[in-house]
Amino acid sequence: MNREQHIEIDAPADTVWAVFSDVVRWPEWTASVNRVVPIDGPELVVGAQFAIEQPRLPKIVWEVIELDRGRTWKWRSTSVGTTTIAWHEVSPLDDGRTLVRQGIDQRGFLAPLIGLLTARVTERYLEMEARGLKARSEQIHSDNGAT
Repeated sequence: MNREQHIEIDAPADTVWAVFSDVVRWPEWTASVNRVVPIDGPELVVGAQFAIEQPRLPKIVWEVIELDRGRTWKWRSTSVGTTTIAWHEVSPLDDGRTLVRQGIDQRGFLAPLIGLLTARVTERYLEMEARGLKARSEQIHSDNGAT
């Protein structure tokens, strides 16, 4: 199962990255995440693990597997029969705007079933995260004196 969401944000990429990559604070700006507990410390670095609690889903531990600071990261979770990779990408656009893309890729023999059972909630949460990231990033940009 693959799901993807994208959104344009009226804030510079460095502002968006600062909000997006501070994963411990996600519950402050998206209702799709109840709690993020850093297992190895709060910094987003390769190998770091984060336990994430979301409504209607079991707690999942994600491990950062790729990081290009300021631009993109991927993290992975595994459960019986399924490996899930979530990816997050921040790209600068003209006029100080930013394009954010994020998605979920599930693989393994149970992935088709898990994907079917969670498709609606996954799509809704990706959308909630995109809208929340947009609102928080644009608010910070505005508070910092953007015109």
